[in-house]
Amino acid sequence: MTAPTSSTPPPQPPPPEPGDLGFGHVVAQAVRGRFLNRNGTPNSRKYGLGAQRAARFYLAALDASWPAFILWMLGILLLINGVFALGYRALGESALRGSEALGVADPFLRAFAFSVGVFTTTGSSVMHPVGATANWLTMFESFVGPVTLVVAFGLLIARLTRPRMRLGFSDSAIVAPYEGGRGVMFRIVNLQPGELSDVHVRVNLVRYEDFDGVRERNFHELALERSSVEMFTLHWTIVHPITADSPLAGVTPEELAASQAEFLVFVSALEQTFSTRVTARTSYLWDEVRWDVKFASIFANGPEGMIAIDVERLSRTERLEEGATRKPAALEARR
Repeated sequence: MTAPTSSTPPPQPPPPEPGDLGFGHVVAQAVRGRFLNRNGTPNSRKYGLGAQRAARFYLAALDASWPAFILWMLGILLLINGVFALGYRALGESALRGSEALGVADPFLRAFAFSVGVFTTTGSSVMHPVGATANWLTMFESFVGPVTLVVAFGLLIARLTRPRMRLGFSDSAIVAPYEGGRGVMFRIVNLQPGELSDVHVRVNLVRYEDFDGVRERNFHELALERSSVEMFTLHWTIVHPITADSPLAGVTPEELAASQAEFLVFVSALEQTFSTRVTARTSYLWDEVRWDVKFASIFANGPEGMIAIDVERLSRTERLEEGATRKPAALEARR
């Protein structure tokens, strides 16, 4: 007696996810220009959401450099106090009494000193307002001042407690000799004192390709020599070996330019100061890829027993003989 056979077909594997990084087919074909700017920001914009000035100011305050942030905060605080000082001056000389004890002849400077005392709640010494309008203006400033200072210190704390990763990317990617063939390479380095670990890199190639006379933009994830490192204390040269299985097999500078290629780079790492993962992005367009060069040594002379690098050499290259990497290597021939 034979066992009954089941007519239920075996489960089908799930369809592979699209490799368009979430842009979608329609967007990928419609985009003109690069997907990512060199600083990692998306080259896109959304309309219909209003000005969003407060949110944009907050994000700009977080992303600004420390000198720019401090100068902007000081400038805004001085500007607000200057406006209030002009308000006190507009009320006349009799609006503020006791300013003679300051020993300052300039009436605006006396009003400014009074404004700063009220604004920062440190007190205005012997100076005091006289009249209903002057007192109303003083009370209004006594509310505006603490609120503004709370916002300023809040931004300062947010900057100090925000985990971030500041990577330096080489100015250009290069096509250099690699293990008897060629490889697309670029270098990165951690620019901050904090340590990074468990660093992962993903590189995607975006370019136009012709299929049966139809020109469309496609995405390819590039296989890397090494896609992760546990310790990232110096620099890292990321390499995509161009082999017969590579989407770039047999590519020339002219073909790369004709396809309007862009290399999208995504980096994630564990930031040890705050024990959280952080990310960084950048991209290289076809005209930001150099040929017939190789990276120069980045290592420098350090104390005995210590490995040292010179970050200023991150993008430095050495010329090779003409045609060294412009011509496809033998191992790129497709089987």
